[in-house]
Amino acid sequence: MNQDMIGYGFALVILCLVTVTFVVIIFQVFKNSRTKIATAAEIARDEAYRKLAEEAITVQRKTAEDQQKITRDISEMKERINSIEKMLREVQ
Repeated sequence: MNQDMIGYGFALVILCLVTVTFVVIIFQVFKNSRTKIATAAEIARDEAYRKLAEEAITVQRKTAEDQQKITRDISEMKERINSIEKMLREVQ
């Protein structure tokens, strides 16, 4: 009877070790899946920020080009106004 108790005790210890190992494995699998999901979300967010930054750079370049064009147009208008003023002075 004493050896049966030792056998049951040994079986119980083995069962506890297997159960603890199984629980640890399950927790690790869930933890890894959460990490993968979080990483995928972070990558998607980073991609969205990168796209937004590229769009901002494109808009800034277009704005700079438009400002240069406006500056050239204003310079041309100044030259024309100066020539018109000169002609008006000569006519007077």
